[in-house]
Amino acid sequence: MIHWRKSSHSQGGQGECVEVSTNTFIPLIRDSKDPEGPRLALVPGALAALVNQIKTGDLDL
Repeated sequence: MIHWRKSSHSQGGQGECVEVSTNTFIPLIRDSKDPEGPRLALVPGALAALVNQIKTGDLDL
């Protein structure tokens, strides 16, 4: 069974956030509104790079 973690910053009632697997070798990301839907699998190290890009604003539109 995969365990999922939602950000503590995602406290809105709309469920508009992503969840990250906590007990898999390859990090998985899914849409919390569609838990049975598609999942994005990341190569090791890619999750840390993605989080860093988000935090630094590199992916802002």
